[in-house]
Amino acid sequence: MEKSSLRIAFTGPESSGKTTMATWCAQEFSLTYIDEFARIYLAHQSSYIQKDLDVMAQEQVALWPKKGFVADTEMHVFEVWSKVKYAEVSPIIRQLLNAQHFDHYFLCAPDIPWEADPLRENPHDRQQLFEIYQKVLEENKRRYSILAGSFENRQELIKIKVLSLLNV
Repeated sequence: MEKSSLRIAFTGPESSGKTTMATWCAQEFSLTYIDEFARIYLAHQSSYIQKDLDVMAQEQVALWPKKGFVADTEMHVFEVWSKVKYAEVSPIIRQLLNAQHFDHYFLCAPDIPWEADPLRENPHDRQQLFEIYQKVLEENKRRYSILAGSFENRQELIKIKVLSLLNV
């Protein structure tokens, strides 16, 4: 596989290291980094409703280039967010989820300390959310690796996996 076409996604519960690992991965492999659109959107909202998730999901996908990149978030995040907060997933999010393609997903474990953030909502159920993420990745037949432990351990696993995808 060509590095320029590699598509990597980071997923998992809040405060599990997604942004840290995604930015590191993008820098390490000289890939474009795509930030989490929901943070930009919610920074200007005092509250949100389920339809806002559709808007954020559509805008997130619109940011993805056709060539290789590293995504800080992807549609499984919106699927889990929808299920947990609203007990259902909209047809728009399901369609975007079914259409997305990544070469590999990194599921970040919540075994690092919680960091408070005005946009985070789930400080006490991160392990339960992690299990939901793992279940939806398996249900959707996604190839994924679990990132757990220290940042150094996570970085080593990312290197091994990405180099194997690149056949290096």
